[in-house]
Amino acid sequence: MAETKKKTAKAATRSESSAGATQSSERGLRKTQDGLVVSSKMDKTLVVAVVRQVRHSQYGKFVRRTKKFYAHDEKNQCGVGDRVRIVETRPLSKLKRWKLESIIRKAE
Repeated sequence: MAETKKKTAKAATRSESSAGATQSSERGLRKTQDGLVVSSKMDKTLVVAVVRQVRHSQYGKFVRRTKKFYAHDEKNQCGVGDRVRIVETRPLSKLKRWKLESIIRKAE
């Protein structure tokens, strides 16, 4: 009996919180990355290199780590050298799990 009351209380709070929620909060916080476009040869796809600095575990020196992400560019508006912000999304193809959010700075 007490277990049923707990379940209904949880369901009530869940419905209240989702009633006033916007679409972005329903999906949760999406990860964003800032990076440099290294390739835009594919149709509607960018390759974005994201550089981060990590501390070496033994020596303590900061080391640069680069990772490439495939991102969806619906309008083919980016070129090589652009600084862009990409956001996490559902899988769009075998490798694409990101989409273009905005162009921070166009290449010269």
